[in-house]
Amino acid sequence: MKNYKKFTVSITLIFSFIGLIHGQDADIVFGKEIGFDDLNDGVLKKSKAINWINVNTAEDTWRNEGELLICRGLPIGVMRSEKQYENFILEVDWRHMEAGGNSGVFVWSDASPDPESRLPGGVEVQMLELDWVNLNTRDGKKPPIAYVHGELFGVGGVTTETDNPRGTRSKSIENRALGKGEWNNYKVVCVDGTIKLSVNGKFVNGISKSTIKKGYLCLESEGAEIHFKNFKLIELPSGVTSEAQTAKVIK
Repeated sequence: MKNYKKFTVSITLIFSFIGLIHGQDADIVFGKEIGFDDLNDGVLKKSKAINWINVNTAEDTWRNEGELLICRGLPIGVMRSEKQYENFILEVDWRHMEAGGNSGVFVWSDASPDPESRLPGGVEVQMLELDWVNLNTRDGKKPPIAYVHGELFGVGGVTTETDNPRGTRSKSIENRALGKGEWNNYKVVCVDGTIKLSVNGKFVNGISKSTIKKGYLCLESEGAEIHFKNFKLIELPSGVTSEAQTAKVIK
């Protein structure tokens, strides 16, 4: 009996250690992944849930509440998708609950946060509340209002060509985002290093020739409560993507 107990304890410790090494247990299940071939004449044949892994936030930063994913905004950091994605269409509804709230979704991300910013590399699809420009004046001047209507930009060494340049970032050509407490809808088409962003029903921004074309999705916690719902990802056929254009796999 004693030997049996020792064996049981040893096996438990081994599997616990393996779990710590791989760190692949889902912390949050949110959203649906749909294969392109599972869409048949507009009828969805099947889908599967998307698993998310906490990268560098607290246990209570993210929680499911009914159909909502709620992020309390602290600490700054991200959670990542369990798997990498290359070509896909992403749709998500989001709303900020605080004036000047900051968040976003990273696509083609390395999910490896910078120690100072606590945010990873990739291409960020920004989600800012409209009052951000009023609360973040610089030398007495407000940032341009387009800043809060869905900018796209490379982070962590990722570079892109911008459709509507504002420095190295691409700004929306029409201001369509809604403010605190109101739901916004993003549709993000990501194919072969090109991203096109629809804000509340109209395509208004884009980038191309991203130096990274395959990686993780990351949802961002950046200081303010934000809610997400109706997260859907339609995975498209892969392309010719080199190892250098692919984020390293996290094991």
